[in-house]
Amino acid sequence: MTFDSDLIIRFAEPGDSAVLFELIQGLAEYEKLSAAVTGNAQTLQEHLFGERKYIEAILAEVTGKAVGFALFFHNYSTFLTKPGIYLEDIFVLPEYRRQGIGKALLTKLAKIAVDRNCGRLEWSVLDWNISAQEFYRSMGADILEDWRICRVSETAITKLANQ
Repeated sequence: MTFDSDLIIRFAEPGDSAVLFELIQGLAEYEKLSAAVTGNAQTLQEHLFGERKYIEAILAEVTGKAVGFALFFHNYSTFLTKPGIYLEDIFVLPEYRRQGIGKALLTKLAKIAVDRNCGRLEWSVLDWNISAQEFYRSMGADILEDWRICRVSETAITKLANQ
């Protein structure tokens, strides 16, 4: 079943920060990473709508209920000399999956990328999440097997900065 007539994909607004953070917690639970969530809705709101906007988000709503989101920010391709969009997280509540909502979120994000003349739309996927990988491939994504994510976490950032 799809929710074509009841589904709304829209940009998040300041009043959405709490429900967006609840969806982020749902994502963390799904990925078995709940203990890694140390942030809060207030900080999320500041980063979405504060003086300096670090991130953007779109929400999927079915009959007024937020059931999914995509959180993203701009990156840049030096080779293309074009901005890109990095999709940090995309999530649909389990009971609303396989109904076209994830596809609608990615389609909206692709439209945003086209409107902003972006050269790339990129994201990461966990190696164990085979169903997500299959879904992303069906949407036209290539999974780059020869690239690895490099991450310097908060404590290590401070240590690196103080060298």
